[in-house]
Amino acid sequence: MIEIVRAKMHGIRVTGADITYHGSVTLDPEQCEAVGIYPLEFVNIWNKNTGARIRTYVIYGEAGSRCCVLNGAAARTCAVGDEVIITATEQIDPNDLCGRCPKVLTFGEDNKIEERFQYRVGKGKERTYEFFIDKLK
Repeated sequence: MIEIVRAKMHGIRVTGADITYHGSVTLDPEQCEAVGIYPLEFVNIWNKNTGARIRTYVIYGEAGSRCCVLNGAAARTCAVGDEVIITATEQIDPNDLCGRCPKVLTFGEDNKIEERFQYRVGKGKERTYEFFIDKLK
């Protein structure tokens, strides 16, 4: 088995940090649905500003809020305005790699979705696999 990216939110900005909350990351459910991230799912969060890397679970905030709030101990790894990358992963058999198409969203300053695309792996002619990035509407 290998672990691969299943969904990715790239460059979403932290809108809050609440050290007193129980833990997790609070995200806009509309944005989560657009990329395929579920409530209570564990995700990786990588802070582009500091290099901090954490793993926590998702809770849904207010729809349409464009929020990204790090809670509990996770709040210590960021500052409001930091850009983060959030990924959900899955374990698959390497033989099932072709045909997987993880969705990726990129974000602007106000956490508005700027781009939608997917990663895609196909069988190669000169090597075992080829990697593609397809724009989505």
